[in-house]
Amino acid sequence: MESPAKSVRDLGEREIIKIIIEKLGLIHDMPIPFGDDVAAISLNDNRLIIVKADMLVGRTDVPPGMSFRQAARKAIVMSVSDFAAKGVKPLAALVSLGLPSNLTEREVEEIGLGLNDGAKEYGVLIIGGDTNEASDLVIDCIVIGLCEEKKVVKRSGAKPGDILAVTGYFGKTSAGLKILLEGLSPPENVGKPLVESVLLPKARLKEGLILADLGALTASIDSSDGLAWSLHELSDASKVGFIIRSLPIAPEAMLFAEEYNLDPISLSLYGGEEYELVVTVKPEMFEKAKSALKNIGAQLMEIGEVVGERRICVEIDGKRAILERKGWEHFKSTQLSHP
Repeated sequence: MESPAKSVRDLGEREIIKIIIEKLGLIHDMPIPFGDDVAAISLNDNRLIIVKADMLVGRTDVPPGMSFRQAARKAIVMSVSDFAAKGVKPLAALVSLGLPSNLTEREVEEIGLGLNDGAKEYGVLIIGGDTNEASDLVIDCIVIGLCEEKKVVKRSGAKPGDILAVTGYFGKTSAGLKILLEGLSPPENVGKPLVESVLLPKARLKEGLILADLGALTASIDSSDGLAWSLHELSDASKVGFIIRSLPIAPEAMLFAEEYNLDPISLSLYGGEEYELVVTVKPEMFEKAKSALKNIGAQLMEIGEVVGERRICVEIDGKRAILERKGWEHFKSTQLSHP
């Protein structure tokens, strides 16, 4: 007797992608392999056309309290963040819209304004797209850039001894999403930055471009699926492990956790949509890289190191624990419930 066919909910996003890739024709000598943050097409002069497609869907990506303008801007940020992780400047975008038939004219205007906000913020020119009717809001962005092949920072270059670092704190979006979903009312000095981190996310494009230009990075990933998951993805691609000695927990997330008796470690590790960069840095270049970001008002925070043994450990109060592979995954994670 045949076992029942699995549904996409059973499979999850990553298994679905694996199945599709297996059915595609083999592609040899890809400049950037499947599974990295972006795709690439080789040109004849050692340059690459960099392409990224990312889809925002109302049910899974737009929490209560997020306006149509903010949602449309977020759609741009999502793709730009992946360019930031590769150290590549995005140039142009094609945007396809799936719109419910009951959307009002004003709401359509808000979507246009939000797309313009994101495009202007990151220097992206929207050059076309498509529009269709859909049962839920869908904003699909295809972003295009151009770069020298040798400058692209992949996920696969981390080496034992490299410094593990991030461009910002974690846990704010986990806490902010909890506030929006559950209608919580923390003190304003705590709640406002947490909610803003969800409604107005930032892509670390300037940081990514500077770090790539310096040649300081050996590997990089965008943290949109959560810090823990991002580290496991880097580990798989580079065939290395990590020891984390300093968790980058946002002060506001710590205060929020105390207020509601939550675990700040879980908030920082297993959330998502922070859009920070998780990078491995050549040890001899770390101080130079840190200084370069400080000069633009940004930060590069050392949180650990790369090791040869393929496992990820977190040191807390002198004790080591194995980091679980958990994070946001479409189909398996419930509607806007991450972390």
